[in-house]
Amino acid sequence: MPVTLVSMPWQSLEGPSLPLGILRAVATRAGLPKPEIYPAYLRWAEFLMARTGEEINPHDYRGIAEGGIFDGVGDWVFAGVLHRDPGFGVSGLTAHAAARGIDVTQALRMREHAADFIDLAVKEILETEPTIVGFSTTFMQNVPSLAAAQRLKELAPEVTVVFGGGNCDGPMGAALHRNFRFVDFVVSGEAEDAFPALLRALGGDGDLAAVPGLVWRDSGDVQRRNQQGTAISPGRLAIPDFADYYERLAVSPAAAYVEPCLFLETARGCWWGEKHHCTFCGLNGTAMAFRALPADAVLDQVTTLVKRHQVLDIWMVDNIIDNAFFTSVLPRLAELDWDLRIHYEVKANLKPADLAALHAGHVRQIQPGIESLVSSVLGLMDKGVSGTHNVRTLRDGEATGLTVIWNWLYGFPGETPSAYEPVLSQLPALVHLQPPIGVARICLERFSPHFDNPALGFPERHPAAHYQYLYALSEEELTDLVYMFDTPHAGLSVEQAAPLRDRCDSWLADYNDSWLHRHDDGDAIVIEDRRKGWPERDHRIEGVWRAAYLELENGHTVQGLHRRLAAQAHDVAPASLTAWVAELKRNGLVFEESNRFVTLAVPSDPVKMEKA
Repeated sequence: MPVTLVSMPWQSLEGPSLPLGILRAVATRAGLPKPEIYPAYLRWAEFLMARTGEEINPHDYRGIAEGGIFDGVGDWVFAGVLHRDPGFGVSGLTAHAAARGIDVTQALRMREHAADFIDLAVKEILETEPTIVGFSTTFMQNVPSLAAAQRLKELAPEVTVVFGGGNCDGPMGAALHRNFRFVDFVVSGEAEDAFPALLRALGGDGDLAAVPGLVWRDSGDVQRRNQQGTAISPGRLAIPDFADYYERLAVSPAAAYVEPCLFLETARGCWWGEKHHCTFCGLNGTAMAFRALPADAVLDQVTTLVKRHQVLDIWMVDNIIDNAFFTSVLPRLAELDWDLRIHYEVKANLKPADLAALHAGHVRQIQPGIESLVSSVLGLMDKGVSGTHNVRTLRDGEATGLTVIWNWLYGFPGETPSAYEPVLSQLPALVHLQPPIGVARICLERFSPHFDNPALGFPERHPAAHYQYLYALSEEELTDLVYMFDTPHAGLSVEQAAPLRDRCDSWLADYNDSWLHRHDDGDAIVIEDRRKGWPERDHRIEGVWRAAYLELENGHTVQGLHRRLAAQAHDVAPASLTAWVAELKRNGLVFEESNRFVTLAVPSDPVKMEKA
């Protein structure tokens, strides 16, 4: 049975679809025919370039793919095709976007070409002569996938249509299957077992009722929903087979706009979330259990795919790095004589030695989940770190030459403006450290503790407003289908959050022109202050104060610092220590939060991240 797997917009153009690459490898490992992969997202970018003389190009594609998620802009581009109505949702989402300050000019232009593209994509899919067509759908791939599947069924009703991916997890998969009858099957949950079992069952070798996570219709046209399978063990995760994507990209007109990247996976789930699920996060869906590849498998995957595809940029899609990798994987990556550039998500409490291990192992960008510098708000998130921990991560990431990607989140039930004020007043002192790339109110996400437990502060919720411009469905059906929900604002109001936004905007503007270096010759510390908004001066710290400063690099209360100095036989009066720390704070050399202080000078000559 010929199978074609499809990834619609808005998958990243920088690389092939990881889910489809895994399924292709899984099918081969199971002794089944190797599926074709159709990168519809790349074809969409090429189609737009050809249709508009590159007036719409991959920069515009990327703007929607990365910036339109929380308003469904990418789905909306194809909503008129799905509903066979070019005007469907146009006035509604245009007004919604205007109210949110979102420019949808290019999205509107793209809508004009969406129907013709769907016709082209379906024609090219059918040219592969498939018996089964599978669509992987995550984030804004739902509506474009549904539009293509509907057209495919019109032209070739005998072809079996299967959906899977993050948008099919939990009740969402059953709702999609229930409301769009041209979808024959939906696979909910991890598909390494389900996909081969489904192919065999459709070929007459197996029972549909035994396929894990399958949503299907029985002979009486009644929807059946099989129980999702157990989490896939690490040893059974396959090296993805990306087919010829990079060869296709190399000869594509889109290549001039794209820097190729390998999207790889070395772990699933979240080890922190297993113990303390961050209250706002729904990313793991129903698969929180943490599983990591063995070290040998990580090295095999990296070396095999880098050699095969000659791509050195690697984006690990793991939600969090396995702590064991600091000793088992990173030292072995460090031995590779390749100019790799790896991205990893990490926890924010890493020590300088951990960050050094990341850098030595060719990691160049981390996303530590900092989210805030206010300890009380971090507590509301159940993050397990403090504001000073997060500042220390920013400082040490700067020192190590790592790009640190983070967003400042607000809008948590129980947060107050008074908790922010002491931190906001100190943000100018952090101008030499990497700023947040954005400030955003949290969204109520399915699968998050905020969603699952209304008592945490969001008892009233409705499908996010933009979904009504994507689907012609009742609120009841949308409640089962969608991932994001609107709820009355909690925590800071828009007006109360304005100072935070303003300070972070200034931080971003001044970062590249600011530095605060610390040099230590063993006798004295010299701090060179060249931060925007601060007097240009050098600070010399010696004697017992040098010892005190070095202790503060780890973060302490004044009382804790006094105890540490006393243990080193330094006799400093508590009042003198308090006055000295206060002077450091006046000079913007330490950050204070919840009575803890941490130094801000970067203990090396840092490598600045480039402005976007």
